[in-house]
Amino acid sequence: MKTQTKIAFSLVLFNSFILLSFSVGIYFFLNEYSYIDFYKRLETRASIGAKYNLKIDMANAETFRKIRDQHLEKLEAEKEYILKVSAKTDFEQLSETHHIPVSLLKNIMKEGRGRHQEGNVFYSGIKLQHENATYIVIVSANNRFVSHHLQFLRNILLWGILFTVVVTVYLSVYFSKHFFDPIKEMIDKVKQISTENIHLRLKEPENNNEISELASTFNDLLNRIETAFETQKNFISNASHELATPLTAIIGEADVALIKERKPEEYQKVLQNVLQQAERLNEITRSLLFLAQTGYKGKNVAFEIVRLDEVVWEVKALIDRLNPDNKIMLDLSLLPEDHKKLKVSGNKQLLHLALANLLNNACKYSHNKPVSVHIGSSQEQVMLFIKDQGIGIPESDLPFIYDPFFRASNTHLFEGFGIGLPLARNIIKLHNGTLVLTSKAGSGTSVQISFPLARLVK
Repeated sequence: MKTQTKIAFSLVLFNSFILLSFSVGIYFFLNEYSYIDFYKRLETRASIGAKYNLKIDMANAETFRKIRDQHLEKLEAEKEYILKVSAKTDFEQLSETHHIPVSLLKNIMKEGRGRHQEGNVFYSGIKLQHENATYIVIVSANNRFVSHHLQFLRNILLWGILFTVVVTVYLSVYFSKHFFDPIKEMIDKVKQISTENIHLRLKEPENNNEISELASTFNDLLNRIETAFETQKNFISNASHELATPLTAIIGEADVALIKERKPEEYQKVLQNVLQQAERLNEITRSLLFLAQTGYKGKNVAFEIVRLDEVVWEVKALIDRLNPDNKIMLDLSLLPEDHKKLKVSGNKQLLHLALANLLNNACKYSHNKPVSVHIGSSQEQVMLFIKDQGIGIPESDLPFIYDPFFRASNTHLFEGFGIGLPLARNIIKLHNGTLVLTSKAGSGTSVQISFPLARLVK
């Protein structure tokens, strides 16, 4: 069952239940009240009838008669009984004579008043003492309110329920249909979106309601998916190129070597070229594996308490061995007095790899010009600032610097695969840190890294 039909059905069912309960309640309480009211009216007539028939109040007897005749409505099949009784009265015979229920007579004698109903005929009576005699005064009548008015009310309520249900069905179907029209339009639009036209977007209504919020959320999702598709396409294109280059060189060298017999020196030269390309291929593969591993949550990565300044010194020592011409300068003026403010929770090898990539890039793209490194901390974070005087990154390339294998347009004179920066960013994110890079072509690059302080057990 469609949601639209469910909503319409639920509204009709719920509204009908409420209306039916309300109508039944009205009928029930009015029906109960009608019995009580009718008995009171009969009892009033019995009291008035006794006063003027038995001359209980001689001065006002005639007045009571006129009040009854002029102001009290004549009830349907109304009858009045004034019976003189005593302890020797045979109530069975009295009942048969006047066609009055014997149980009513006995109850009036016992309680002083009584009520009784047989079908649609109602009885109400009282017992009176007058001039040393006992009298029972009974008035009976048909309850026209029950037989006529309540039946009329019941018919009105039933027709009202039927009419309301019909109107509710129509309005429920109408409003549920129009309520779901924007959603249907969204569904139709979404069905048109595929990988070939992922640039399409849903129309966002101007009114700020749940539908516009849904459309906005879906458009945001499409933006992220489109970005992911573009990144994937660039990755596949660049990775294919980077992997194909050494493979092509290896195959070419092997084909040339096998064309004819060659001297041992030539074979050695070919093998050296093959080894060089194989090492390049191995480096690309290892970088891709690191990139893939750090792209996940890192559940299998062992974390420990690490001093970030020690990692920086170890990275500088490594770069000094590999690139003696580097001019990395460590600024210790911002170091905190408390060494605990330099400790982070992380994996030392991964942090070493991330910082080595960033510092290597700073040296490489600045032709070994001075690179400044500042270490500082706050109450919540350890911060690292790296500033070089290199070629910088063109503004048009900045949105793509974290795409694997992407290289800025001004780096064609430098060797590299375009994996170092994405890998460093993944490692820093894995440690709940942030990396902010700012750069301008010809003006160098600045990198700001921050890690949350380690929670030490006291």
